[in-house]
Amino acid sequence: MPLKLAIFGQAPFGRDVTDRLASAGHEIVGVHVPPDAGSRIDPLAALATEREWPLFRYKGYRRKGAAIADRVEEFLALGADLNVLPFTTVILPPEIVDAPRHRSVCFHPSLLPAYRGGNALAWQIIEGETESGISVFQPDEGVDTGPLYFQKGGAEISLTDNTASLYFDKLYPMGVEAMVDVVASIDSGSARLKTQTEEGASFQGLIDDAAARLDFSADAASLDRRIRGCDPQPGAWAELAGEPVRLHGSVCEAGSGTDQPPGTVLAVDEAGLRLAAKGRNLRIQKVRIGSTGAKCLAAESGLKPGDRLV
Repeated sequence: MPLKLAIFGQAPFGRDVTDRLASAGHEIVGVHVPPDAGSRIDPLAALATEREWPLFRYKGYRRKGAAIADRVEEFLALGADLNVLPFTTVILPPEIVDAPRHRSVCFHPSLLPAYRGGNALAWQIIEGETESGISVFQPDEGVDTGPLYFQKGGAEISLTDNTASLYFDKLYPMGVEAMVDVVASIDSGSARLKTQTEEGASFQGLIDDAAARLDFSADAASLDRRIRGCDPQPGAWAELAGEPVRLHGSVCEAGSGTDQPPGTVLAVDEAGLRLAAKGRNLRIQKVRIGSTGAKCLAAESGLKPGDRLV
């Protein structure tokens, strides 16, 4: 029998999971999407409007650590059998997470218990992992610590992957299928939960400017991974004349080297910006200079040989 689903999500992933679940015959009784940050409407919100599903646009469901009573009551009135959290940045109170008879199911872009937290994609690249995967789990009061419904690995993290390519090209399609399949197994009664082990568990914080700051005392491979892990957002950065310079599209050049200090611009041409680093050189495709500057090709950035990023 099809389930009544309440969706808490956003972005293309949230849209595609919800669309597939509706196509599978499940009833979408409510869609919860955070308010739009700018003028562009969220894809999941747009789908809900098009399908005339009940749409709720709240920044949060807690106030001073406690559940907001009227929002909980509004949610309970939907009569959901299961909450589906395909992509959400909102922390839900247990009064919502645990309310449906099947509770909730959530997607995470790592092989839990490794890389718990809100920037799992970035940290896997920064830490030099060579393989990634996805987890579908039942949320509990911890951060990504709930019991597992499903996991799948085998997604290679290549030496050119950034967070966008790792997510959209590899984990996104894997995750859509997994979410649809897990909901189907819950509906059929065949789903089984497995407690997460704490062996190999790790938690990493959000990638902010402090985490994205480049330290040229690190070797070239470490710098390359940090640039790719922070690409496209927030952009790994260093300074030139007191201005932030964010680097995008990094490749660690094999067999290269220089006697110039790390951070020195060696060349700028159509192939990008060649940057000195310990052990090898980096090739950077795009840069963003200043706090309000737009991303541009390195060849058009105004950077020149002899400039040194610190």
